Amino acid sequence: MTFSDTTPDAPTRCALGLGSNLGDPRANLDAAVRLLEETTGITLVARSANYRTPPWGPVPQDDYVNICVVLDTYLSPQDLLQRCLGVEKELGRVRDVRWGPRIIDVDLLIYGIRKVQEDNLDVPHPRMGDRAFVLIPLAEIWPDAPLGDGRTALDALATCPDQDGVVRID
Repeated sequence: MTFSDTTPDAPTRCALGLGSNLGDPRANLDAAVRLLEETTGITLVARSANYRTPPWGPVPQDDYVNICVVLDTYLSPQDLLQRCLGVEKELGRVRDVRWGPRIIDVDLLIYGIRKVQEDNLDVPHPRMGDRAFVLIPLAEIWPDAPLGDGRTALDALATCPDQDGVVRID
């Protein structure tokens, strides 16, 4: 990643959702956060507790450990996405089964107040407002995070289903 003449003067506040259910999920999450922290142009602001969550989607698999992180970045949305994908690759993520088990998943949830709709990137994440496994850790560390639909993370959590399946494990 390179910085260009269009690098902003101030960083953008962002949120990422991370999950793992293969190998040692907690160690995988720690490694992913460490790799993100070591990235030029990224400053970690907050990390949520670890949460055990049931798997999402039609593929039978083990529970996940999920977290959210808040960071400030000078990277563009596309560069931040590429860094997230790079972290997944460095940790051995193989994309073979949609919604299947994974060693690590790093999703770009929020990029400031910007809305980005491109072939490979849709921010704010269009389904985060309905997913307790995202909202619970996000609201823990950034309750007023803007979801892009007029609600904050805390607002959306108030009406989000399936919260009972998300259990703090720290």
